[in-house]
Amino acid sequence: MPKITAAKTIVTSPGRNFVTLKIETEDGVTGIGDATLNGRELAVESYLSEHVIPCLIGRESHQIEDIWQYLYRGAYWRRGPVTMSAIAAVDMALWDIKGKIAGLPVYQLLGGACRTGVMVYGHANGETIDETLAAARDYQALGYKAIRLQTGVPGMAGTYGVSKDKLFYEPADSDLPKETVWSSEKYMRVVPELFGRAREALGWDVHLLHDIHHRLTPIEAGRLGKDLEPYRPFWMEDPTPAENQAAFRLIRQHTTTPIAVGEIFSSIWDCKQLIEEQLVDYIRATVVHAGGLTHLKKIAHLAELYGVRTGCHGATDLSPVAMAAALHFDLSIPNFGVQEYMRHTAETDAVFPHAYSFADGMLHPGDAPGLGVEIDEAAAARHPYRRAYLPVARREDGSMHDW
Repeated sequence: MPKITAAKTIVTSPGRNFVTLKIETEDGVTGIGDATLNGRELAVESYLSEHVIPCLIGRESHQIEDIWQYLYRGAYWRRGPVTMSAIAAVDMALWDIKGKIAGLPVYQLLGGACRTGVMVYGHANGETIDETLAAARDYQALGYKAIRLQTGVPGMAGTYGVSKDKLFYEPADSDLPKETVWSSEKYMRVVPELFGRAREALGWDVHLLHDIHHRLTPIEAGRLGKDLEPYRPFWMEDPTPAENQAAFRLIRQHTTTPIAVGEIFSSIWDCKQLIEEQLVDYIRATVVHAGGLTHLKKIAHLAELYGVRTGCHGATDLSPVAMAAALHFDLSIPNFGVQEYMRHTAETDAVFPHAYSFADGMLHPGDAPGLGVEIDEAAAARHPYRRAYLPVARREDGSMHDW
């Protein structure tokens, strides 16, 4: 079995920051993994360079599960987004290497395809409901079968999920955190109107999704979910902060609108209660923040026992490396639901040439060996790191709120 002889991190910013781990074996095969943690990229880069890479040299590259356990159980201070994003990068890179040596795409190593493609959803947004619906029609014209709807809130200067560029939304866009203003009362008045008009304009043959982004209390989320029931949303995402998982029982008592949660989860322990008590319908843990393919498969298997499907996070803070890994995962599991897909810019695609492709509302990872993504290091070097923070949110009285 080929041993790991070298590993390094590559930090690049083709429009936004990405951290990539590149591992090389003694026979010259390389694999790459995504280590990007939005707004905290250099924390993961340092964790990899200072603490993980020295431990990889000389290990057998095919021992993916054992290396995962070594990096997780061997660290007394474990879990959390920095540690798990670093482990995920190693895991992705090793699956990439294994696939290249086998001459097979990673989804074949994970058990083969369970479907012909991966249904994805795009992000339709606008300052007004009319603008949002116009953007949604554009996504329909592109062939999307599922669309997330976000709109500006009257009386608020800025709203989460609303961007100037309708295909490339990037919230981490300032050298220091922007401070936005939030009103749950104003927000809850506009969302049911958005969905009512969307059904009239878009029909019933398209899945409609919405992201609350941890903004509501449990009872507020229950009320909004009940208000949305006539419009049959595919899901309402992150209705309330998930630190107190029992809070989702209250939401369940008041609405049948499906619930999705988990893009900031970093391990199976973060979603165990939500899954086992069937308090959510879709688990959104992502391959890069939840420990890689090895760990995400375990989350999916647990979810399958309870009728919970996946809906993995797929914003632009996942590089094309993680996007490809997510697609191999999505293709291979029986309880897949939907995959978020935010398109990368041409500059990002040039740094990360990839085999995955979009057609008829679906993505396919392609059949190139491994993950099917490479990194052009010369192109990456032309885009140096730039500090960029996610915003924060304050209520109208000036007190802090969850962003």
